[in-house]
Amino acid sequence: FFFFVLAMSRGSSAGYDRHITIFSPEGKLYQVEYAFKAVKAAGFTSIGIQGTDSVCIVTEKKVPDKLLDASTVTHMFSISPRIGCVTTGMIADARSQVDRARYEAAEFRYKYGYDIPVSCLANRMADLNQLYTQEARMRPLGVTLMFVGIDEEFGPQLYQCDPAGSFAGWKACCAGPKEQEAKNFLEKKLARGETALNTEDTIQMTVSALQSVLSADFKGTEIEVGVVSADQPIFRQLSPDEIEEVLTNIAQRD
Repeated sequence: FFFFVLAMSRGSSAGYDRHITIFSPEGKLYQVEYAFKAVKAAGFTSIGIQGTDSVCIVTEKKVPDKLLDASTVTHMFSISPRIGCVTTGMIADARSQVDRARYEAAEFRYKYGYDIPVSCLANRMADLNQLYTQEARMRPLGVTLMFVGIDEEFGPQLYQCDPAGSFAGWKACCAGPKEQEAKNFLEKKLARGETALNTEDTIQMTVSALQSVLSADFKGTEIEVGVVSADQPIFRQLSPDEIEEVLTNIAQRD
């Protein structure tokens, strides 16, 4: 016991990062902060932008091994026919979160007879994440979730929830190792008043934002793009050919 107290009093994080539920003297929960680092350590960046009548999400698609079937590697999922999700972070944790989100969406539909709103789903998943920060039986999950959908009352919706259990609606959001660069890029774009975006403009801005922050020219197979719009409220992912067409249009515009 004496050595444990001595270790905890020695450094800023010594001892306090061994328990999820113990605050350090600085008021930090180190295990939760490490979960945020795990999101960035995964090595890929995701961006979402809300337009006037649509929402688009894009993420890198990295196949870690040449022997893998590339069609089975994804970070973009359909939660319900009208709600899509892109995950950033540890893929094993992400799949667990996606399964739970699908369960929550199906349960809501069964109970109330209509599809769960994006805000309610994000709220519920954030509540579960927050629960993992105060119970020692679970660790925080190293994944950030972005949910997109078209709300019948409020129109396009883009929500993000993180490992700490906080969530919010966004006009544009990002996650991953290039998060700060992507935020700076998007803030400049929005500061110029580029907010009245139709579906095509929204897709192009989202993809060009990812290209800009990574300083890379993509092929259609190297990124994943998902979109929902007022005209087509069913969440769908663009095919590699459609992504190539978007990339060509961006190159011609620039």
